[in-house]
Amino acid sequence: MAPKTAKKPKKDRRFTDSTPLSYDFEVYPAGTLDLGEVDLSTKVDDKKAADAEILELQEKLLELQVRYWLEKRRAIVVFEGWDAAGKGGAIKRMTALMDPRGYKVWPIAAPGEEERAHHYLWRFATRMPPKGTIAIFDRSWYGRVLVERVEGLATAAEWQRAYDEINAFERMHTDDGATLLKFFLHIDQDEQLERFKQREKDPIKNFKIGDDDWRNRKRWKEYTHAYQDMFDRTHRPDAPWILVAANDKRHARLTVLRAAIEALED
Repeated sequence: MAPKTAKKPKKDRRFTDSTPLSYDFEVYPAGTLDLGEVDLSTKVDDKKAADAEILELQEKLLELQVRYWLEKRRAIVVFEGWDAAGKGGAIKRMTALMDPRGYKVWPIAAPGEEERAHHYLWRFATRMPPKGTIAIFDRSWYGRVLVERVEGLATAAEWQRAYDEINAFERMHTDDGATLLKFFLHIDQDEQLERFKQREKDPIKNFKIGDDDWRNRKRWKEYTHAYQDMFDRTHRPDAPWILVAANDKRHARLTVLRAAIEALED
């Protein structure tokens, strides 16, 4: 009896020869975003009008949060920027009227022992928002290509491949229907120095300033270069970076709230 020949596997009709089997990340051309082109002189002249608008925008964000809950949609909001750029203040204004049951703020510091035992994206994957909720990251997975790169905490091979890893990680969630916003709060060196000094004098805020902040300040040029590479490699249509002029705090908070509402409504 002739031996039976193995049957040819059936062709999966869901795919064709032209179907891409891996992500082809659409990234905006290098130089599309440039910190040097951000107008840091922009400021709010009418503070009362600005505060009134902030309240209106906060009420609108609450409406959108309820809509996301009812429609079982989810959103991921990332805040990056210079030390003392106002990330915490912007997050506070964003969440001021939101229902705390429907969002979570994740302040990101150096990874712990268990987190270091995993791939660096593991601790962020475990913090992604369930359907109907919003996750807000005060610093994020971009630490791999920022502080870990500049401070030598990651090898060149590790942080260089991280751009594609991050694009894949974010794309996985946007393809799954998540709204992803990425804010970068930008200030100049003079403004940062003034805020550092204010923090040292303020007994409520002086815990926010330490040796790491002063050391990072000395590497301003290195961080500027790292930020530019980050924009050039990860500024995508499905997850664009939003540069926020933050020398004026009210202006920064208005910019964040307006952009958040526009993205969540889209």
